[in-house]
Amino acid sequence: MRACGLRVTRSVNVAKHIGIAAVSPEGSVFCYRELHRYCHTLIGDTGHPRVTLHNEPFEQYVAAAMRDDWQTVADMLRRSARALAAAGAEFVITPDNVMQFAVHNAEVGSPIPWLNMTDLVTSAVVNDQRRCVGLIGTVKVMFGATYQTLLGLRGIKVVSPTASDASEIDGIIFRELVHGTVRAQSRQVMLDAIARLADRGAEGVILGCSEAPLLVTAENSPIPVYDAVTLLAEGAVRHSLGMAEPSANVARAG
Repeated sequence: MRACGLRVTRSVNVAKHIGIAAVSPEGSVFCYRELHRYCHTLIGDTGHPRVTLHNEPFEQYVAAAMRDDWQTVADMLRRSARALAAAGAEFVITPDNVMQFAVHNAEVGSPIPWLNMTDLVTSAVVNDQRRCVGLIGTVKVMFGATYQTLLGLRGIKVVSPTASDASEIDGIIFRELVHGTVRAQSRQVMLDAIARLADRGAEGVILGCSEAPLLVTAENSPIPVYDAVTLLAEGAVRHSLGMAEPSANVARAG
């Protein structure tokens, strides 16, 4: 194209538009930030994908999950997918661990495909050749099938905290982290629980709570960390840009 005798180069953004089906406000904000951090890491300051976020009320998600009403959760996720598709998103992610129970149901009738967080976490653990990993999150995640089924099928043992540790962690998540509250005492509770998982053979720990990085990081954890939201963000960016997934060493050692 020419204008006034000069050649004008038009930059075309070919990256796929990413949709975020938001659940927890804190977790969704963290995911959005990580998406852009990985864009900068992988391609610099230009060519970033569009990102659109849509949410249904957080308290409605929590209420439905607490009564194990996963169909209602799936319906809400699907409504977000439809709104995101209408805004131009080409695929959708949700950075909430508990709601992964309903993602497969949400895919039915969704106008755009989903990128599954649990698949990405499983791939990272497998690629790093772990045989046993710990898991922290809400009680439903720690003692459910969110990660246990996929990892078990790959021969990887998942170790959950003791009932006492799990109760404390669950309380920290719902009373503090989902509201953005960070307390040094709560950080130590989580790190002590992770250390006990390591004592039981865990070679790494999955942060199966989108707000957990407010307290636990690769730098302060006694064992390598697999942060589910960070892995989702990197996977979404790579998918958007048409790049292959990393082959190994996704997790960083503490």
